[in-house]
Amino acid sequence: MIFNLNFSKRAEKFLKTRDVAKEETFIIISKAVKKFRGENANIDIKKLRGEWFGYFRIRMGKIRIIAEFDFDNQSVFIGVIDMRGNAYK
Repeated sequence: MIFNLNFSKRAEKFLKTRDVAKEETFIIISKAVKKFRGENANIDIKKLRGEWFGYFRIRMGKIRIIAEFDFDNQSVFIGVIDMRGNAYK
């Protein structure tokens, strides 16, 4: 199953300034999709509440990815990629 990845401007800016390849993000998102399907995937993912209701947090060391999964349209919107303290602001 192929998912379309869409990045916000904030996420794009983080990837450019930190020299992180979009391919690395795609690998992490594909692990998250496997986890949602019930497969065994080693990934730390958590459903968010409050202001970020409907989004999921993916923890990758000190980096946080906040993404919204739309399984009906097979798309993922990545709203934020940032360091731990700045991701939720």
